[in-house]
Amino acid sequence: MNIAFFLLPKQEVVWLTVDATLRQTLERMEHHRYTAVPILDDDGGYAGTLTEGDLLWYMKNNPQVTFDQTNKVRLSDVKMRMTNKAVQIDANMEDLISLAKVQNFVPVIDDMNRFIGIVRRSDIIDYCEALIFNQPTRTGNEMAAG
Repeated sequence: MNIAFFLLPKQEVVWLTVDATLRQTLERMEHHRYTAVPILDDDGGYAGTLTEGDLLWYMKNNPQVTFDQTNKVRLSDVKMRMTNKAVQIDANMEDLISLAKVQNFVPVIDDMNRFIGIVRRSDIIDYCEALIFNQPTRTGNEMAAG
């Protein structure tokens, strides 16, 4: 099944640009209670996914940066430790299942790498659940026959 049906479009997604500050990121993630957000480059392309862990590692490795100074740090200075893969809009749900094991959401891009939205892990799980429970089950006799 094509993922367009499950797409949460960009205008409904919380995302930030590489030029956002660490403070803006912390406040936005706290407000929405997110543990990860997509990061876009200046052209609207998907640049990666920033996680709470990335922010914590940055603060740990830069003890000279106090919370009051977080408005001076740009996201372009924060290393993203994990590579969350994006998929093209013409991908199938089956393509997203393995990604959903390690990502909270799967970013979706167009053919020019522009970010157009996400498919949430919960939607992928719901899709799998429907496949499992809505398919007719075969009895032992039917399986033996063929």
